[in-house]
Amino acid sequence: MFLLWVRMHIVRTAERLATFLAASVSVFVWAFPGLAQAQIWPSRPIRILVPFQAGGSSDLSGRLVAQRMQEVLGQPVVVENRAGAGGTIATEAVAKAAPDGYTFLLAVGGPVVIAPLLQKTGYHPIRDFVAVSNVNSNPQVLLINPSVQAASVRELVALAKARPGKLNISTAGQGSLIELSALMFNQMAKIELAIVPYKGGMIATAAVLSAEVEATFANPSDAIPQVRAGKLRALGVTSAAAFAPMPDVPLMNDAVPGFVVETWNGILAPVGTSPDIVYRISAIVQDMARDPAMRQRMADMGTTPIGDTPEQYRAFLEQQFAFWGRFVRDAGIKRSP
Repeated sequence: MFLLWVRMHIVRTAERLATFLAASVSVFVWAFPGLAQAQIWPSRPIRILVPFQAGGSSDLSGRLVAQRMQEVLGQPVVVENRAGAGGTIATEAVAKAAPDGYTFLLAVGGPVVIAPLLQKTGYHPIRDFVAVSNVNSNPQVLLINPSVQAASVRELVALAKARPGKLNISTAGQGSLIELSALMFNQMAKIELAIVPYKGGMIATAAVLSAEVEATFANPSDAIPQVRAGKLRALGVTSAAAFAPMPDVPLMNDAVPGFVVETWNGILAPVGTSPDIVYRISAIVQDMARDPAMRQRMADMGTTPIGDTPEQYRAFLEQQFAFWGRFVRDAGIKRSP
């Protein structure tokens, strides 16, 4: 009888312990859903949306990040090129995506911080995204068709002043950083280049190649092959200091004082994404920036690796949004309806 009582007591104790543990786990999961999510993440393929067509600097940067994420996380990471509307289509899609850690944006300055200043977008650059890490940055290159009778930025400015509104400059679309660079060039050099928008930087460069337009600002990945092949002429780079991949190209700042513009590629997630996931991806990007082989690959693309923390990247986004906001306001650029 005593042995039977002991056995029953052990069973009841075990049942109470099991119930307590189950309840404790439930409370833990309810109280810390982000941590629970991060513990089982990733369990399926991840997407990185790139706002421009394949082959450009942003696309190549996105693919480098995707490759490293896939190696580290052990799940497929798919790059999805969703071009259009100056990059705002992909950007808005990520802003409205589920914050489950399976959709990220290869963020580019134009659609993220500039487009909302110039037109109505379905997202706000700070409120609707979580900053993960800035991947890399690069200046732009002022390119002209060889048929244009200008051998320097100053000569192009003189030609534009002699023919106001007659020379065309292509851009990557409304709200793109290339368009803002063209507007800034017009304003600071006191010229009137006619701005012609295209659906992406590579297409804008192709328009100069075919002589549809006379000039463009291009990312180094688009500019360097054409300049080396002698198909386009580089007049200036928009960096603050000499640009190592194109050391013989003068600074725009020399001819147009104060003209310094750099574009960048970063990783953003929809607001609400678990901090555990955000910091894990940020760590991957930071590790990339320290990897000598990856640094060389980025240098070959004409970009400089960054790899910062979520806090640093958010502060950078806020600074960029404020800077371009002041430029748009001071330049009197009207917002599209």
